[in-house]
Amino acid sequence: MSGERLRRTLIVDFGGVLTTNVFESFRDFCEAEGLEPDAVKRIFRERGEGLNLLRQLERGEIAVDEFSARFGPLLGVRETDGMVERLFAGVQADDRMVEAVRRVKESGRPTGLISNSWGGVSYDRVATDDLFDAVVISGEVGVNKPEPEIFRLGAERLGVAPEECVFVDDLRENCTGAEAVGMAAILHRGPDTTVPELERLLGVDLT
Repeated sequence: MSGERLRRTLIVDFGGVLTTNVFESFRDFCEAEGLEPDAVKRIFRERGEGLNLLRQLERGEIAVDEFSARFGPLLGVRETDGMVERLFAGVQADDRMVEAVRRVKESGRPTGLISNSWGGVSYDRVATDDLFDAVVISGEVGVNKPEPEIFRLGAERLGVAPEECVFVDDLRENCTGAEAVGMAAILHRGPDTTVPELERLLGVDLT
């Protein structure tokens, strides 16, 4: 988190913020496939070929099928058809966070979404119609978090300065990227801690 003054705009991540924990779904996938429970998470943390493939997918440089065909062997997964869907099979909407965003919007404050895309997978898990005033999906704009350009673009589409925004994400590096352009950031670890921080930073009652 950063900044104590009131902000007037909320921007959130999708997976892991408006949904249940993405990495728990990845763990379930690994166990179902007979892999080490943290195999997917480890590949992304190692910042090697697996992470490079994910970044290409997020920016729309490769399609889901190509990602799966190349990422599966790194994991030791033979059946790569439908692999990304299986990775996200355990992801469900987090109703408390969705309602919090809805209440912020109903208070008259602008709301936006900035999401690193996996090719559109899982967005249908949350009813986002009329929830946001602006949406930025990495695969559609060719830039991904935590690059500063995507945060500036999100603010621009909302018609506000980055300094007016509160950004919520479940990955620390994305929060750091948002803070680098002047946003206040909340590292999401669940609605019990995030909602009170939103109330404090936005000056709105969400209970």
